[in-house]
Amino acid sequence: MPRPIRTIPPLPVAAFAVAALLPLPLLTLGATMGGPALWAAFLYMALLTILIDEMIPLTAATPEGEDFPAADALLVGVAIGALLALPLTTWALTHAALNTPEQIALFLTTGFWLGQVSHPAAHELIHRPTRALFRLGTLVYVALLFGHHASAHRLVHHARVATTDDPNTARRGESYYRFLLRAWAGSFIKGLQAETALRSQKRGLHPYAFCLAGAALALILATLIGGLPGLLIWAGLAFHAQSQILLSDYVQHYGLTRATRPDGKPEPVALQHSWNTPHWLTSAVLLNAPRHSDHHLNPSRPFPALRLPDEAPCLPWPLPLACMIALVPPLWRRLIRPHLTRLRALQNEKQDTPP
Repeated sequence: MPRPIRTIPPLPVAAFAVAALLPLPLLTLGATMGGPALWAAFLYMALLTILIDEMIPLTAATPEGEDFPAADALLVGVAIGALLALPLTTWALTHAALNTPEQIALFLTTGFWLGQVSHPAAHELIHRPTRALFRLGTLVYVALLFGHHASAHRLVHHARVATTDDPNTARRGESYYRFLLRAWAGSFIKGLQAETALRSQKRGLHPYAFCLAGAALALILATLIGGLPGLLIWAGLAFHAQSQILLSDYVQHYGLTRATRPDGKPEPVALQHSWNTPHWLTSAVLLNAPRHSDHHLNPSRPFPALRLPDEAPCLPWPLPLACMIALVPPLWRRLIRPHLTRLRALQNEKQDTPP
């Protein structure tokens, strides 16, 4: 029997700020001194938010017609935090007097925060029309050695989601690990092709040149901070974050496809082409990234205003827990199968119902 879900009012931007930024001061203290602050940050990112969402299944109501002028300020704060967290953790892991368990906890926690909080913020920023905000979001991805995502996500993923032409849509039965390799290489290549095609209409530096040069500068900075170990740590943190970004893509589009119209083109993107999760605390930490269907329909909508319509397909687990399950492919396929089957049955029923 499903647990009852109580609806809570829309979360104010301040609630998102507390949930998303809380680990940063703990990480800063932990990086310099180790001890309880570091372990508190680790438990918050790795376990506590998921447990609270599982024990208290609330879901935020849908805001209608609201403006959130503070939302962009929070995104900027998170982005700056990410740009500082990378060199700080690299320094701490090469110079601070931390024992081995503390070093492991610091590495994992920083990677979790970069992949689960700074990524949603950067993702929001690259959808903003303001050039400065877009560039800041791109800079976060560049620091994560993932700069091509700013191109591939906007120009490829949003246009081709839920089709075989989208590298970031996981196919039914495909394991996360196979998807990881295909999506990384595919999005890099298709993003490059899309940006190159736009060069005939625009002037200036090719975005990939900026991304590759920026990645090189980031690794030079890492080497200046901690030598070869510093370079390896920065690259490891970047891969840790990238793997979570792609894991989120894997879960949020797994097995979903757009029907082909008689003219051979895919049907328009709709709510049923993304998986969502309604859990309140992880949604706050992840800046409403789990409300993925509405984002694909309205990419420019501010994250606090993203909606969760009743028709949007939802998974029963918080998004971070769904991602953990996906790391075990046989378990993921077994648990996701009934939800995928139920969704397809509903879609077939709608198609068979006369207007």
